[in-house]
Amino acid sequence: MPVTDVTTDPEALTMTLTADFAAPVERLWQAFTDPRQLEQFWGPPGWPATFTSFDLEPGGRAVYRMTGPRGERSYGSWEFLGVDAPRSFEVLDAFADEDGTPLADMPQSRMVFGFETTDGGSRLRNVTHFASAEALEQVVAMGAVQGATMAMNQLDRVLEGLRAYAQGKGTRTEILDDQHVRITRLIEGPIDLVWRAHHESELLQQWLLGPDGWRMSVCEVDPRVGGHYRYQWQPLEGTEDETFGFDGETLVIDAPHRAVTTEHMTGTDYPATLNDLSLYEEDGATLITLLIEYPDAQTRDIVLATGMTDGMEASYARLEGALAGV
Repeated sequence: MPVTDVTTDPEALTMTLTADFAAPVERLWQAFTDPRQLEQFWGPPGWPATFTSFDLEPGGRAVYRMTGPRGERSYGSWEFLGVDAPRSFEVLDAFADEDGTPLADMPQSRMVFGFETTDGGSRLRNVTHFASAEALEQVVAMGAVQGATMAMNQLDRVLEGLRAYAQGKGTRTEILDDQHVRITRLIEGPIDLVWRAHHESELLQQWLLGPDGWRMSVCEVDPRVGGHYRYQWQPLEGTEDETFGFDGETLVIDAPHRAVTTEHMTGTDYPATLNDLSLYEEDGATLITLLIEYPDAQTRDIVLATGMTDGMEASYARLEGALAGV
């Protein structure tokens, strides 16, 4: 993971994050100063950022929002205090309302982003300066250390490019913490087709089949916020008693980039998971990222032990074949 250290200093009133990357300083600078690249990693998993303005010059401002998996929104703003490309920039960071106006009752901080060359590539040193010990404690209590670490650990795939990061690696499963698992798979095909394949019944029934020997016998989809879906599978050779399925509700839709749904095993009292699907296209290929939130580590481990990753890889391989015929 790129992040090597995060420290807080109550006496100096600072929080310092250090991360190393196998990329030149100029590439790291580009990732932090191009809002389309920055929003791919600035929000932690489950809270992606969208920058609505970005004026990179002293006195300029950037405004962004982060959208949670249940549709919650948090807003922030930067006022650029200094820019020294490609070595550093400095901002006044603030919690904001939806118009980008800083919130008077929330702490503001001064952040310095420093970039330096290393033998292996480049290093980010991000130092956040707080006005008081209370402000530092408040931000840390809100999860700033964990959130910043998880956000910066997403940057490698942006720096590498999608094909170098994911092509040929198949379906990958990463355990992020006790409740969260991230699954990634690069699909050869444009984002619009991959999105359709996740939300149109005719296409879903061609690829979302899991291991060989099963078919999707029920596929009902209502891809609207508040809409419900229901999937059911049964073996090609067997009885209806062997069927199983999932149902859930759509919580967030941002076509063709993101959809968040609940997922519950039909006919059981098992707790539901939260499935956060994100799509990003680059050079004709689309990276699927599925962030799954489990109720606890025990449930997570039980599901992973079923061979879920292998089943998903079989389905994603079918997806590429289905897209080739569209």
